[in-house]
Amino acid sequence: MGLFDKKYCDVCGEKIGLLGNRKLENGNLCKNCAAKLSPWFNERRHSSLDEIKAQLAYREENKRAVQAFHTTRSLGGNYKVLLDEDARKFMVSRGGRLGEENPDVLDYAQVTGCDLDIEEDRDELKKEGPDGKEVSYNPPRYEYSYDFYITIRVNHPYFDEMRFKLNSSSVNTGSHSMSVPAGGMRAIPGANDYQEYVQMGSDIKEALTKARQGVRDEVAAAAAPKAAVKCPLCGATTFPDANGRCEYCGGAING
Repeated sequence: MGLFDKKYCDVCGEKIGLLGNRKLENGNLCKNCAAKLSPWFNERRHSSLDEIKAQLAYREENKRAVQAFHTTRSLGGNYKVLLDEDARKFMVSRGGRLGEENPDVLDYAQVTGCDLDIEEDRDELKKEGPDGKEVSYNPPRYEYSYDFYITIRVNHPYFDEMRFKLNSSSVNTGSHSMSVPAGGMRAIPGANDYQEYVQMGSDIKEALTKARQGVRDEVAAAAAPKAAVKCPLCGATTFPDANGRCEYCGGAING
């Protein structure tokens, strides 16, 4: 088969245009079908046709999960972490229409960790010297900018992390020298936006960490050995059921 021979999508059967092919291990995928895959999935080239079809079926099922999702809390900026606290589910939205975006809906129990990463970029500022050439300040002065990333690690069949940037554009904190005070922290002038994104990221991390811990605590409590008690109604030694009732007479153990 030649390089420029016509190719067809092995999922939908449509002809693939020039530069529109998305290669699989054993087939071809058009850009329209590829766009339906999870945005957190990055193993397409190493996936078989059957694996891609299975994921597309999951993504269709996910649309129903999005429709059933009831947002009770929203966190974030450029990307938003949406929580359904009643159903104990969450999703990360890029800010578009949820029906068109189809963000993956995950259970709290699928969270394995969450981190806030702050990436710093600096450019040295220089001045004109006596000979007209640029020279460094003494001490050196730099202009700093920052980007804020959240990484949610998850247990999911198609991806293991969701990494996104909180800010839509880098936060510039102006210029200052490299001198560091005795406490070890460099003061950041004009840092209102900086602190805002730190707080935003911390809120997301705290919310997901608490949600995951709550699920773990419930699982541990359910697995813990139950203590036998004496029923005040029938006098039998019983292990109360999930509703706190005697297994023999059905009476409420605690009234």
